[in-house]
Amino acid sequence: MATLPLTALFEGDVLELLIPVDDNDTVEAVSAAIAHHVVGRRVPERDAPIRLRHNGRVLDPQERIGAAGVGPLDHVEAFYA
Repeated sequence: MATLPLTALFEGDVLELLIPVDDNDTVEAVSAAIAHHVVGRRVPERDAPIRLRHNGRVLDPQERIGAAGVGPLDHVEAFYA
């Protein structure tokens, strides 16, 4: 278990975020961490799942972020599915 800092953007938002997560966190947990700073503030809340994209590939929500090929300071994008 190690800290994995990521740069992140939530689709529709205007601010890039620096999000520290644990490399053992699920993709779903990382998506929720990003949404926590954005949804209901600059992006309206929707009744839809939030997914995470890395290098154009949508990641499996149950996969561990460290095992998904995401490295330190990589850029990820959260979006409503």
